[in-house]
Amino acid sequence: MARLSLIALVWGSVLIGDLWAEDEPEPRKVKVAAISFVPKKFDLAGNAQLLAQAFRDAARAGAELAVAPEGVLEGYVVNEIISGTARAERMRDVAIAIDDPVIERLRRLAGELQMCLVFGFAERIGSDVFNSAVFIDHTGKICGKYHKMQLAEGYSPTWWFNRLGTTSRAFDTPLGRCGVLICNDRWNADLARIPVLDGAQFLVIPSYGSRSKEQDEAVLSRARENNVPIVEANVGVSLVVSGNQITQVDRQEVGITIGEILVPGTRPSDPIAREVAEQQFLRWRSTEMDLRFAKRASKTQPAK
Repeated sequence: MARLSLIALVWGSVLIGDLWAEDEPEPRKVKVAAISFVPKKFDLAGNAQLLAQAFRDAARAGAELAVAPEGVLEGYVVNEIISGTARAERMRDVAIAIDDPVIERLRRLAGELQMCLVFGFAERIGSDVFNSAVFIDHTGKICGKYHKMQLAEGYSPTWWFNRLGTTSRAFDTPLGRCGVLICNDRWNADLARIPVLDGAQFLVIPSYGSRSKEQDEAVLSRARENNVPIVEANVGVSLVVSGNQITQVDRQEVGITIGEILVPGTRPSDPIAREVAEQQFLRWRSTEMDLRFAKRASKTQPAK
């Protein structure tokens, strides 16, 4: 009886999928910009000014969506803290809340430019700091944000300056439903699958990491596995993937890569499968982050 019910459920899903496919809206072309520049460490004001100018340049090129790198506002300083070349307390000088005046200015800029913006920053929540990315739409509305869930350096519960994200969800935007990965997240196929199971029609990846051809292949794999377009803004390499192909790639530290993505029609979400995938990832992470931390800690210690 249970088997018959399962078969009926699967067959019902197939029929529903077929009906949905018949009504699927046409894919939408979106002009995008992937921004690269090298932010100055611990220079919140200066980096915000450079970012605003880059967004203006992207708007002049006709972009509807501009994506900037990971940690672009504070200069992605966690490595300096972990290695001991900078004091952890310095993070308090550059980590900002989501309602900080710097974020408010960029929200107003999005409305002025009539362009969607994505960028990474150190987000202060209470006494903790998260590696965060935010999506602001063309009216200045915050559509969603995401906290990095996989760290190359591993993780320690004492790292208030580099907390791990706990969940991944897609969110609605004027361009379609969006999912976010940040830098090291892109290496993990399971992590990329979670927002797609939540209905994501495209992914954005703010990064500040590897510039290797292997990273290109990882981003392309995430697109092909999920059949979604991706825009990655990585300091020193920018990628646009659409139609399961890399359509634009630049390896320049300072510049703006312009391309187009074809955003597919609305996709159904599967909350049960999403939850299973997320819990599977979290179980794997609970061991993997300890292993990575132990390896890193044997070499360096954060400054007090």
